[in-house]
Amino acid sequence: MTATDRSLELINTAAQAAADKLAHDIIAYDVSDVLSITDAFLLASAPNDRQVKSIVDEIEERLNKDLGAKPVRREGDREARWVLLDYVDIVVHVQHSEERVFYALERLWKDCPELELPDDAKATRGKAEQHARLQAAEEAAELGGELR
Repeated sequence: MTATDRSLELINTAAQAAADKLAHDIIAYDVSDVLSITDAFLLASAPNDRQVKSIVDEIEERLNKDLGAKPVRREGDREARWVLLDYVDIVVHVQHSEERVFYALERLWKDCPELELPDDAKATRGKAEQHARLQAAEEAAELGGELR
């Protein structure tokens, strides 16, 4: 079994929405062979809670407006560390970068086929690592300034 056309349409629209809100490391997996409850997972992350919320809101709005899709379930809203949007055909996970590293969902689904995504979404790969390096450099510079 493979992801349906509807699932792919939802995944691509959600991935583009996440990319438009500057999500990091957007990736999607076809999980239809291993899970009976959904066809595909979309994973995305952001460096702070506010951006996680912004990405989730954009995905929800775009899927509703463009495809008439509303999530049957939304979890993790209050903390905005890991928000899950369940559209039955697909499940979207938007995680704070720290949660993304800790839970490493990619490791769980690495044997599932990766789905092709829009170019803007593919361009987000490695952004979390890049952001972490920049942040570390900024913190080191601040510490260096304090030591003087």
